Amino acid sequence: MTEPDDILIGGEFAEFRTAYTPVVHPAGTAAVRRTVRRRRRRTAVVTAAAVVLAVVIPVGANAALDRRPGPPPAPAQTVTPAPSESTSPPPSTPPPSTAGSTSAAPDGRITRSQLLAAQLDLVSWPDAPKTCVSDDVRLRSGPQDESVPTLLAGPEYADLDGDGATETVVLVACRYGEASGKQVLAFDRGGDGRIITMGRVVGTREGMDDITEFSVRDGGEVRAHVADIQPCCGTPEWTPQRQWRTYAWNGERFRQVDGPTKFGTDPRLTDLTMTARDVVAGPPDKKGIRKVTVTVTVVNRGPVSVRQLGFTGWYDYTRPNGSALDRCRNVRLDGGIACVLDTLSVGASRTYTFTFDHPATADEPPTLRAIHIDSQERYWNDLNWKDNEVELTSVG
Repeated sequence: MTEPDDILIGGEFAEFRTAYTPVVHPAGTAAVRRTVRRRRRRTAVVTAAAVVLAVVIPVGANAALDRRPGPPPAPAQTVTPAPSESTSPPPSTPPPSTAGSTSAAPDGRITRSQLLAAQLDLVSWPDAPKTCVSDDVRLRSGPQDESVPTLLAGPEYADLDGDGATETVVLVACRYGEASGKQVLAFDRGGDGRIITMGRVVGTREGMDDITEFSVRDGGEVRAHVADIQPCCGTPEWTPQRQWRTYAWNGERFRQVDGPTKFGTDPRLTDLTMTARDVVAGPPDKKGIRKVTVTVTVVNRGPVSVRQLGFTGWYDYTRPNGSALDRCRNVRLDGGIACVLDTLSVGASRTYTFTFDHPATADEPPTLRAIHIDSQERYWNDLNWKDNEVELTSVG
């Protein structure tokens, strides 16, 4: 260290001793320790100040003495400071940002017992009796004995809206007299855990009168087995046309995505026509019975061949008596008995002469109807039933 440096440092220490010596009063060991700690801190400050002065003064003096002109200074260079070593704990890995993301969707898997115990909001029932309510509904468990909302099938489970959580699908119904309105409904849970109605997948309507079952697929699709008519009121179980249709959630509602969209003409039906001629009714006998003879011609206009051609209608008032009716094979059908005779291909025709007894006191004239019966002895409706029936009005 140079002589000027010694002078500066010595002066600083002298001033320190002059300032603090008069105020030092021994006051025991604790006081001494506190005083020592204070002095150490102050000494460190003073020493640091002295070091700074020792460095700054010579540099300033040299700069003042050395004012000779020289070459222009070189452009300054930017120096990137080396990173200093941190004494703080290394920062933890920040969690993934949740900005713009949503919390996990609630689990919409709802058991049958939970559905039956809950107050549910259903989709309204079109043209239904007042007892088929849709607000705050407590579903009944089938079968349907009353006109109240009833749980018929399900639940089934699938992720219907692609949110990663499961939703619940069921088939519900409400009785409309002999038939029932039906709906396939989807349920979910809200953020508070309550059951909410997601929407109606499909419901019965005009032209699609029945839903018999449903299933769910991977990917959130719902398949429903629908029918054009609902068997009731004497309608045979085999009569409806049935189709599988597939529905999916589009973000706002369920829409059909696969399967037929309409039923159209039933491909199992055909069009029979019958005409009558040569109607002869004899006078009543002592018992008031007339013998009636009529000749009929039946044509099959298609498009389906008739495995068994039957005749019915007169059994309510008449009794077959001779002629073609002698070879009838009687088949009991819902609502009556049919006389089955022959097959009838598409485009073919057959002519028969029938004789039967008819009470003269009957309130109505006898009626004949040609009907289509299949190999399983099931009868089918006609595409145009008005022209496959004749009324023998001349028989009074």
